[in-house]
Amino acid sequence: MLHTKSLTLNKEFKRAYYRGQVFTSPVVVVYAVKNRQGVNRIGLTASKKIGKAVQRNRARRVMKEAYRLMEQQFPIGWDFVLVARTKTVYSRTGDVMKALDAARAHLFSKP
Repeated sequence: MLHTKSLTLNKEFKRAYYRGQVFTSPVVVVYAVKNRQGVNRIGLTASKKIGKAVQRNRARRVMKEAYRLMEQQFPIGWDFVLVARTKTVYSRTGDVMKALDAARAHLFSKP
C-alpha cells in the first residue's frame, strides 16, 4: 500500500469512532475522519462476535485486500477504520470492494 499506514493506537480508533463519518453495509462498517498528515491510515477490526481466530483473521485479510485494490480511489489525508460484520467472513474480496466503493461515494460525494 503506497499511501497508507496502519492505525495502531487506541485513541486513533476512538477518534474515528466518535468524530468520524460512518457508512454501514451488511458486509463492512467504514468510519472516516480527516487527519493532518499527507497519508491515509487504515485500521481493521474484527470482534469476537465474528467468530474464532481463523474467521477474524480471514475477515481482516479480505478487508485489507479490498482496500489495497481500491487505494488509489480514496482521497489522501484520511483515517479509515473498517469494522468486520458477520457476513464479512463469508464474503469475497469483490463484495467488500463494492461496499467500499459505496462508502467512498457516500462519504466523499457530499458538497
